[in-house]
Amino acid sequence: MSDTPVDADEVRHVADLARIDLDDDEVEEFAAQFAEIVEAFEALDEVPEVERESELVNVMRPDEERESLSQEEALRNAAETEDGFFKGPRVS
Repeated sequence: MSDTPVDADEVRHVADLARIDLDDDEVEEFAAQFAEIVEAFEALDEVPEVERESELVNVMRPDEERESLSQEEALRNAAETEDGFFKGPRVS
């Protein structure tokens, strides 16, 4: 795997910081997963740099102030409104 393996103590430390209780099986599972993640990031070191233009230019159009929709137009297709606002489902 990786030259810098992630050991169980490091997993327990991170879990403690995140206030997560892990049993021994979970610690071993996360240690293996973290090691794979570190290995994937180390693989990025092997990606060669690409030459790029030193003088980059923004090709996007400039922002322009335009007239906006009226409240009535904005709410026209809303499934439900209340007091001039969009009304969504109750969350709780």
